[in-house]
Amino acid sequence: MKGPRISLALRRWFDSGAAVAAAGDGDPRRSDWPRVVPFVLVHFGCLGAIWTGVSATAAAVAAGLFLVRMFAITAFYHRYFSHRAFRTSRAAQFAFALLGATAVQRGPLWWAAHHRQHHARADQPGDAHSPVQDGFWWSHVGWFLARENFATRAALVPDLARYPELRWLDRFDAAVPAALALLLFLAGEWLARAAPGLGTDGWQLLVWGFCISTVALWHATFTINSLAHRFGTRRYATRDDSRNNAWLALLTLGEGWHNNHHRYPGAARQGFFWWEVDLSWYGLRLLAAFGIVRDLRPVPAAVRDSHRRPPRELPR
Repeated sequence: MKGPRISLALRRWFDSGAAVAAAGDGDPRRSDWPRVVPFVLVHFGCLGAIWTGVSATAAAVAAGLFLVRMFAITAFYHRYFSHRAFRTSRAAQFAFALLGATAVQRGPLWWAAHHRQHHARADQPGDAHSPVQDGFWWSHVGWFLARENFATRAALVPDLARYPELRWLDRFDAAVPAALALLLFLAGEWLARAAPGLGTDGWQLLVWGFCISTVALWHATFTINSLAHRFGTRRYATRDDSRNNAWLALLTLGEGWHNNHHRYPGAARQGFFWWEVDLSWYGLRLLAAFGIVRDLRPVPAAVRDSHRRPPRELPR
């Protein structure tokens, strides 16, 4: 049996449509090791900076890819695919799904399905990544490495599953990150010859543009699950323990206004007030000005200001 199981494990590195677990694998909350290995390897890849060094070019590429991919996750994987907070064309939908896939956070259907389940059961039994229920480590990284959360819950995303191009991205979720890593290496090798004054090469861009940028992106995104339900302020008395945290909002381009978001998940903005910096919202406004997205769903004033209402007086 070991041979077929090893073959299945290797296949799942490239094809998430393969069987989720072999018979007799046991506890579904155990780590799914075939998926853990690449996750760990990318972390270790960051140590390559000891040998490659750093250049202004590599640092700029790493920072740029962090910001662009964070925007794809927050504005599209989250606000568009998970909550349908605005509308766009099919071509733009695919383009931003493709960009989001470079963030190495699985495919758009998987991401949206698990997030919709989170909102349905936030901080209650059945929430896949609640720090209230399962603690920091599980909510930060343990949940998505577990066997029970490997499969895409297609029943939760029928509106997305009707697009074959999104299903392909979801099934072969390793293909786009692998292509990005290869592209960075080849671009670095070309720059080493064409523009040696930039002081970079293929290995340096691979380490900084892919490994370091991706690891930073991962853990910034994960803080919304692990920290934004523990640290911050609660403007609205939601049924969960979501918090607003300005530092996390800056780190994640607006996602840190998490209590706002749980009060009204369907809004295209999460910084409900002008002083709440929400860079993803500003980016969406810019895309709307160019006609790339449309019908950005606003926050109703009654919802935004509901925390200001005095409590209703009980009848005497």
